[in-house]
Amino acid sequence: MHTPQIHSSNKGPLSGIRILDMATVIAGPFAATLCADLGAEVTKLELPASNDPLRTFAPMKDHHSLYWKVTNRGKQGITLDVRKPKGREIFLRMLPLFDVLVENFRTGTLDQWGLDIKTLHQANPQLIILRLTGFGQTGPYARRPGFARIFEAMSGFTNLTGMAEGPPQHMNYPLGDVVSGLFGAFSIAAALVESSQSKNRVGREIDLSATEAMMRLLDPLAAEYEQLNYIRARTGSRATYTAPSNIYKTSDDVWISVVGSSEPIFKRFCSAMGVDELANNSKFSNNQSRLKNLDELDQIISNWCSSQTFEHLAVVLNKNEVPFTKVYGIDDVLNDPHFKERKAIIRLPDEDLGSIPAPCIVPRFSGVAEYIPHSGSKTGAHNISFYSELGLSNEEISQLKADKVI
Repeated sequence: MHTPQIHSSNKGPLSGIRILDMATVIAGPFAATLCADLGAEVTKLELPASNDPLRTFAPMKDHHSLYWKVTNRGKQGITLDVRKPKGREIFLRMLPLFDVLVENFRTGTLDQWGLDIKTLHQANPQLIILRLTGFGQTGPYARRPGFARIFEAMSGFTNLTGMAEGPPQHMNYPLGDVVSGLFGAFSIAAALVESSQSKNRVGREIDLSATEAMMRLLDPLAAEYEQLNYIRARTGSRATYTAPSNIYKTSDDVWISVVGSSEPIFKRFCSAMGVDELANNSKFSNNQSRLKNLDELDQIISNWCSSQTFEHLAVVLNKNEVPFTKVYGIDDVLNDPHFKERKAIIRLPDEDLGSIPAPCIVPRFSGVAEYIPHSGSKTGAHNISFYSELGLSNEEISQLKADKVI
């Protein structure tokens, strides 16, 4: 059997690691993409029908999914129908070439296709398998379908979002997916470290529940409930654990986020507003007092902000070293001089659109040259090169295509 060569020019800390990403939509693929950003060679496996829902997510540009192009950047793309006997045979033949397999099918799906954990590890005993699902591999909800808004709502996160007098709200972005993807990438890195330090490398199955990943972000909520019988709920943009910390509007209709929660910062904030005496008022002299009188304090700050233009307010707050920012839209992000200088937004080469903007590789490692990944590829773009290097002849590849195996 031939071994396909490493093609990536990315020499990041995960260089030399090979990942097979057979996951769909966002969460699992995002985990693999984060690894690709840091040097891993990631092969994206799709079914031949190209029915990954992410390829249809709006908005589209000339029938091309921008979401797909940025979320699956830096990967080579192949197709294979692992549900068919020949496809399953080739899949198991491929596995020894990879260090990591990423999948996010509903719990039990791979077992139904004859690709249970025992079979996978028979093919590659050292394989790290990330199984990213909505609720994990065990428990009464294990076979439920998972979606970001479900993770967010069941974790308690959505209950924190929205106005106090209004309904819970979801944000216009699948936060639950990308959060679980972050945990996925971290899990892969941890398993790779363990593997590299082990004398007898063994495979690992990583059981990652996206709902549990969202819950893990909400550290104090369970303790607050048990110890204080307190259920933290939504309060708009106002924080109820430190004060002041809220969003306010200027006289020229610019929304700003201000944080003045420590005692030195609050004193400087009072000076900026021209009310130094406020910092010595017993109602506002420390964080606990400010939280008890938050309505009154917020009204004072809101009145001041609404009487200032953003330009004037920015000068005053900067002078007094008060943490604040305009609430950015993506247009502000793209035009910000700091982000421009650091190249926080890079341009991915794209065969359809020339190039498209996307967030840079995070974090930055010293001694690693700048690397720009290409955008997500077309379905099966690297089939011929990959399967040829796997040892299949042109005739075999053509037959697999005719049989809709690839």
